[in-house]
Amino acid sequence: MSFNVSSNVSRRLVLRGTAVAVAGAALAAPTAIAATRTAAGTDHSDHSGHGGHGGPQPFDEVYKGRRIVGKAAEPGSHGAHHGGGFSAFIDGQELHVMQNGDGTWISVVNHYETYPTPLAVTRAAVEKLRGAVLVPIATA
Repeated sequence: MSFNVSSNVSRRLVLRGTAVAVAGAALAAPTAIAATRTAAGTDHSDHSGHGGHGGPQPFDEVYKGRRIVGKAAEPGSHGAHHGGGFSAFIDGQELHVMQNGDGTWISVVNHYETYPTPLAVTRAAVEKLRGAVLVPIATA
């Protein structure tokens, strides 16, 4: 009873190794491309909501009858601590915003929904408030 196990095992090992190598290359390629673009200074994609120019774009507009403002945070403000250096306001009251690790934004009004920019999260907060006044939050 002759039984050639070694050829079956090595064939399996080769196939498994090939599958792992292909999967590894497929997973590593996007990271390598992004790193190359960033190193070359050619990555102009805007996945973070920062507009690609050092931070979120400021805004000042009236949205659904409410004045919303977004700007660089002043030292000591909530935005300087949690907002990634950015503050948002609705009718002069600071809306607590925070940037997530993936670049999306949330606010105290809509904490479980993410938005691509501070402008989008501030507009969404106005919609959720439905005319209610934004009440300051005690953070101490």
